Amino acid sequence: MTLDDLRVFVAVCRTGSLSEVARELSCTQSAVSQHVKRLERETGLALLERLPRGVVPTPAGQLLNGAAAGGLGDIDHALRLLKEQVHGEGGSIRITTGATTVRHFMSEAVVDFRRQFPAVRLEFRTATSSRACFDALLAGGLDLAWITLGEPVRGIEQRPVVELPWVLAVAADDPLAGKSRISTADVADVRLIALPENATSRSRLDSWFAASGVEPTSDTSVADWDTAILLAELGLGHAVVPDLPAWHGPAHPRLHLIPLPELPPLWTGWAVRRWEALPPLARSFADTVEENCARTFPAGGDTARR
Repeated sequence: MTLDDLRVFVAVCRTGSLSEVARELSCTQSAVSQHVKRLERETGLALLERLPRGVVPTPAGQLLNGAAAGGLGDIDHALRLLKEQVHGEGGSIRITTGATTVRHFMSEAVVDFRRQFPAVRLEFRTATSSRACFDALLAGGLDLAWITLGEPVRGIEQRPVVELPWVLAVAADDPLAGKSRISTADVADVRLIALPENATSRSRLDSWFAASGVEPTSDTSVADWDTAILLAELGLGHAVVPDLPAWHGPAHPRLHLIPLPELPPLWTGWAVRRWEALPPLARSFADTVEENCARTFPAGGDTARR
């Protein structure tokens, strides 16, 4: 059993696909399979169950993956820091997050941080969901993830930073645009633009609607919140989205955002493997983002009433 065997096995558990891991590693699927088979010979147990579309870990595989993922992440992280010390580099911070996060939550913080630490590299890796961010953290090589907070995840610590109220986004000439607030019952009568399929925000919204006995219909599904806002402003549908300051003001003259106070707010923030093990530079960047968010996002979630 080698570290490479474990790394490949954790990657297979993360992706659910031998072929996808082979593409990531630029090797053959047979080579990936050999790593897994070595672990199975060592443990004497089947670690993967083959399905018509991909693979999933067996109970034994889940146990090994849970133990290996965090440990490998710590090892790879330590090796990266040691390499930077040997080569005398200014250091780097690696963040995984959604496609629009930097624009809405980090743009000013990035500028402030680069002024303070000009030699430090900031590396951003786009993920399609909070779950993908968690998987990337556990796989190692990353410092921070900006996520939509949800259920606890083993091996991950989550820290709330920004509380976001929900709003209904409509075009200025929409019949609902004159309302000062809207109820979940009102939403049942409109066709919504669905949020990204794998996003935590969508699952939370669907759960809250179901608990309220509301089943809104959807015509369109989008890849991110910004696209939902654009379609709503163009009059191509209605979108229930978390409220962000960037959507207010002259940049969106035909957009109206109507508060939905019945919905519990959504929290976004940081996720890490362990805060106490976070390198000082990464902690400094996280703190800079939090400080900027405190200035950008009004306390009490009153953005939509401006």
